[in-house]
Amino acid sequence: MKILTANRLSDGEVVWFANGQWVESISQAEIAEDKAAEAALEAAGARGLADNLVVDVDLIDVEIVDGATHPLRLRERIRAAGPTNRNDLGKQARTQHAA
Repeated sequence: MKILTANRLSDGEVVWFANGQWVESISQAEIAEDKAAEAALEAAGARGLADNLVVDVDLIDVEIVDGATHPLRLRERIRAAGPTNRNDLGKQARTQHAA
């Protein structure tokens, strides 16, 4: 399984592609389960790059654990959450404040 990630060009925020738009939560990311879906995501990433919406577009491997999307690579886990030395910053802090 793969999802499409990038950084939004306007502010550098890590985003994921879902339903025709770039979203800030990995839990909303569109999941590709076959080569055709991966190709569709790659095409969406190419459009986002060409339209100057995002940079550093990449398909990443994920797994679903207890209904949640988890990147397999450590780099992508950090990008999804925030800095490892400051839990009060990044997306992880937003989740803590919402709870």
